[in-house]
Amino acid sequence: MLASVFRSATRSALPRMAMASSSSITPMYLRAAPRFVRFSSSNTLTKNSPVTQYASSDPVVKYTEEHEWIAVFPDNVAFIGITGYAADALGDATYVETLAAGDSAEAGDSIGSVESVKSASEIYAPVSCEILEGNTDLSEKPNLINEDPTGKAWIAKVKITEPEQLDELYTFEKYEEFLKSH
Repeated sequence: MLASVFRSATRSALPRMAMASSSSITPMYLRAAPRFVRFSSSNTLTKNSPVTQYASSDPVVKYTEEHEWIAVFPDNVAFIGITGYAADALGDATYVETLAAGDSAEAGDSIGSVESVKSASEIYAPVSCEILEGNTDLSEKPNLINEDPTGKAWIAKVKITEPEQLDELYTFEKYEEFLKSH
């Protein structure tokens, strides 16, 4: 609704361009604005991403109230990232920091941060883990957080040290219910 009000106000405020003899010229105010489409803006894992290609089996994916996801494989190796909801709320990412391999974290500890044009936000470990790898692509391309938060923009690859903590996290359905209630 707001967009149609803006277009209407813009059209009346702009002078009409004199039309040449060709009727194929479209005035600037009538041209459609370019559309930007995110690679993935949902809260499910991106197919054929480094996360889903880690192993031949599908991971178990869990979510936190802080809008992190964790994709867990049978060998207790997991990938952690932020959800599409979190990426949309942050706005355009300008800087991403991750922990180095060999670091460890308890559930709830910070394992990185994302700075954006709107704010800065910590990323928390959903479970106790050892960091196997931080996503170094994010230091060069922080906008991956906005383009593919549930795939190429994974924050950390970890080895879970207390797998029973996964039981405390949300399934996809419970996470979606949580989003609707807040």
